[in-house]
Amino acid sequence: MTIAEWCLFGAVMLYLLTLAPTKALAPREFDNANPRDPRFYDRPVRKRALGAHINGIETFPFFAAAVLLAEFRNAPQDWIDGLALAFLVTRIAFVVAYIANRPTLRTVLWNIAMAFNIGIFFLPGFGVNGAVIATIVGLGFALVLWPLLSIGSARFGRND
Repeated sequence: MTIAEWCLFGAVMLYLLTLAPTKALAPREFDNANPRDPRFYDRPVRKRALGAHINGIETFPFFAAAVLLAEFRNAPQDWIDGLALAFLVTRIAFVVAYIANRPTLRTVLWNIAMAFNIGIFFLPGFGVNGAVIATIVGLGFALVLWPLLSIGSARFGRND
């Protein structure tokens, strides 16, 4: 298996394991007979863990499609692997930022991960140069977005 294929597995495990600690740390409150009871997720940290979990499910299909398309179309495997690994590491940081209630950082990390994913997607059709351009544009967008979001957060009394 390639590194990128292991990253697909890692992305699935990440979104599955995002909720596990919230349930394990509250065995008296978590009802396994009713695992989707919304009242369990009323606490802010649990609500954020659920949000990170759902976001992982939402982002996985495009990541999987991009990796598989790039591999099936024989794009350079070292580039697929590198971008997939960057995506997974960024998604791990995203989950940490989400649970830690750092919305600006979380949004920037989401955009950075998406930039890596777009780079993978463009590899088979546009080659390494196209993937690099797409990734740089996406990273540039994420870095421009950060100060704009920080200004908005300060306006609303948030300090993140």
